Amino acid sequence: MLEDTVLRAKAREVIRTGKLPSRRADRPTRRVLPMELQVGDRFAHETGEWEVVGRPFTTAGGKNAHARVRKVSQPQLTDLPTWGVRKKIRVRGRETK
Repeated sequence: MLEDTVLRAKAREVIRTGKLPSRRADRPTRRVLPMELQVGDRFAHETGEWEVVGRPFTTAGGKNAHARVRKVSQPQLTDLPTWGVRKKIRVRGRETK
């Protein structure tokens, strides 16, 4: 019965605001340009979750951006992905322990 009340309250909120609630309220994200990445930022890719371990840099006259990253589930696996400098990336901030 409590679930029905919660669902009705969420439905009223959706109708009132016109927006669906976030599925990950506990994991705030932000969208940044590749050159705004910071060491410790995390982002999800189709191959898993990655953490930035090196500062970003550009090549090709500033049109491509790269940053050294490591896979969270396999820390020994690193990669150097390439993004267009104007493509925003959805990232989470550093993990606090």
